[in-house]
Amino acid sequence: MLALEPISEQLADGCSFGFRPKRSCADALHKCYIMLAGKGYAQYILEGDIKSCFDRISHQWLRDNIPMDKEILNKWLSAGFAENGTLNPTDSGTPQGGLISPTLLNLTLRGLEKVVIPERPKDKRTDKSHIAVYADDFVITGSSREILEEKVKPAVENFLNERGLELSKDKTRITHISEGFDFLGINVRKYEGKYISKPSNNSVKSFMADIREIIKSNPTAKTESLIRMLNPKIRGWANYFRHSSASKTFGLIDNSIYRAIRQWVHRRHPRKSSGWQTRKYFRRRGLNNWIFSAKINTGKDRGKYIDLFRASSVPIKRHIKIRAEAHPYDPLFNEYFKERWKLARESRRVSTIQHYPAVCQR
Repeated sequence: MLALEPISEQLADGCSFGFRPKRSCADALHKCYIMLAGKGYAQYILEGDIKSCFDRISHQWLRDNIPMDKEILNKWLSAGFAENGTLNPTDSGTPQGGLISPTLLNLTLRGLEKVVIPERPKDKRTDKSHIAVYADDFVITGSSREILEEKVKPAVENFLNERGLELSKDKTRITHISEGFDFLGINVRKYEGKYISKPSNNSVKSFMADIREIIKSNPTAKTESLIRMLNPKIRGWANYFRHSSASKTFGLIDNSIYRAIRQWVHRRHPRKSSGWQTRKYFRRRGLNNWIFSAKINTGKDRGKYIDLFRASSVPIKRHIKIRAEAHPYDPLFNEYFKERWKLARESRRVSTIQHYPAVCQR
């Protein structure tokens, strides 16, 4: 994979962000902002999903088009997989989780951008077609439903069919920006012409279901242990969505977690008063009287407190999208990536200062 990745990076489309070094979901989502936020921009979106992508890529197409040693590639593609002691053949597709599979996927989908946005003079670009791709999910914009339905979608289907792939009928749809759509866990929509992206309802429900399951499945856990289980999940979820309009959602998440914690406390001490429960499990800092907290009794932090992380402590900050043509294997972009790294480090430093500290002095 390491030998093939530089080639993949040189050939990959600039609109592709999945399974690529120095790129992330945040880049793909900011690409959506660039495509849709402005006044007079495209109003219709083709939400695309490739059906069983890794399982269906044509081996023959890979053999004919992937620039690597054909004998090694052929052996890898036809090696099969073992399950329960039985060797199963592989006639198509690449194994999900295989080291080389993501790189092969990016090479398979290279050229999709030119299919959606064919080269032509700027004064003839009236269809407002643009694309953002993350792995096997993509979003294509268009000035009208007819252009996406009659022109763009058939071109994409032909492109995929050549590679043994097809669009998922259940997950591929055309929507108006005022109706909104979900992409990479974010709901993107225009409200009276204003572009707003925020955590999707499914993302919130899935996250809270996970949090509640952890709390309910640890009824007798030490308070410190429960906080240490919850903090990485809350922090990770909030950091993922910090580039969207998530302030209100973060507050709702904190409130939902608080209610779940109160129920956990009540189940442990059903005969104790609410005031007693509050004094034992919650402490005050500043104007906040409801910090779920535990005193650390062992280790170097003995005598300090560990607090439950609050999603609302994560500051909202707009992401700066990577340049379309930039990749780490081109020395021309060495300085560019150094500057991005410095900006990211400074952003993390400021965020750490603004966050409530996880461990506090008594």
